[in-house]
Amino acid sequence: MHASAPVRRRGSLLAVAVAVTAAVVCGAPAGPARAADGLREVMFVGNNWDGTADVIESSGSFARIGRINVIPDKARRLAEIYLNPVKLAFFLGIRQGPGEGHDQFVDDMYATPDGTAMVVSRPSFADVVSIDLATGAIRWRFPVSGFRADHMAVSPDGAKVAVSASTSNTVHVLDINTGRQLGSFGAGDKPHENIFTGGGRYIWNMSIGEVDNDFDSPSQDWLKGDRHITIADASTYKVVRTIDMQDRLDAFGRKDLSDAVRPAVFTPDESKLYFQVSFFNGFAEYDTATDRITRIKTLPKNPATSEDRTTWVNDSRHHGLSINPAGDKLCVAGTMDDYATVVDRATLQEGPLVSASKPYWATVSGDGRACVISESGADRVTAIDFATGQKITSVPVGDHPQRVRIARIPAGWTPPAAG
Repeated sequence: MHASAPVRRRGSLLAVAVAVTAAVVCGAPAGPARAADGLREVMFVGNNWDGTADVIESSGSFARIGRINVIPDKARRLAEIYLNPVKLAFFLGIRQGPGEGHDQFVDDMYATPDGTAMVVSRPSFADVVSIDLATGAIRWRFPVSGFRADHMAVSPDGAKVAVSASTSNTVHVLDINTGRQLGSFGAGDKPHENIFTGGGRYIWNMSIGEVDNDFDSPSQDWLKGDRHITIADASTYKVVRTIDMQDRLDAFGRKDLSDAVRPAVFTPDESKLYFQVSFFNGFAEYDTATDRITRIKTLPKNPATSEDRTTWVNDSRHHGLSINPAGDKLCVAGTMDDYATVVDRATLQEGPLVSASKPYWATVSGDGRACVISESGADRVTAIDFATGQKITSVPVGDHPQRVRIARIPAGWTPPAAG
């Protein structure tokens, strides 16, 4: 779980760090944003337990435009699962584990470059599908290896989508238009977050380990598996570097913190990586050139939050992080503490704590002025002003919203009749 051999020498490490961190996209789909005229900018909101995705305005009122059914093939998929004892065991395990008693039908979503389809990862069905936005029909389906699909990322040109196959420790990279696999690479236990960097040259994957077990005390941390960052070349799909944050956390004097990296964002110049880890109410700052953690921010605890770590969803305490276009403000979703807050990046001083019900994700509005969080416990999304840290508005969506992504779709789009 240490840095891989080619980058152990300091000079080599710095060379790779500079090469790997050229120009980040900060998790925003730059490809669709550069799509042709005739497209409008919106946000996709994935309603995990519903199996739907809401389409809302990307800024301003954030009003809901329509809803898409992302499981039109539900009957067929369930028939396949119930006829296969192994698939059924994992399907029910997802329901009782990460699904909190519910099936997980939608995790992540992006638009194709031409805006005519939504590409969706579906955890309980262990696949990625492309949904035609005009008809609601499935254009293509890619079953991931193993039994669960998770977070995705889209390349800056919008042509590739990377998806974590969390039970096989694999990241698949697909052609976003055809669903053809372009390549894949191995990651740590339970690969989770993906980020394209270097203008699309590299893919960073963060593995979170065995979040489904209840070995949650610090003394049992070794039972959580192999958790590290995997950096792969996005053309050859060869792993060029691994980073175990435990070594860096130890060097900073925080041996008590988990090395399971959760949501993460880079600064616009890619010199710093901010990331959340399991069980922690806060985040860390990692300097990519010097390969060390430079600051750690502890955020307030909600006194009403249980200190029994086994009650925290999938080992999260805080889960959701975004950065504004200027790179001077971070937005943090304090999931188990039921708030979100904007943090000044220079001082790491948090702003007002905006009450929110199990906020699960944080992204940036189309105009860059607001942080948009999904409130999975209240079935709504809420916009928070980056400048003031104050709530702007909330908009109702479907059951248990999680991922929220900027997308471009046809200007005159209306939801399919079946949606």
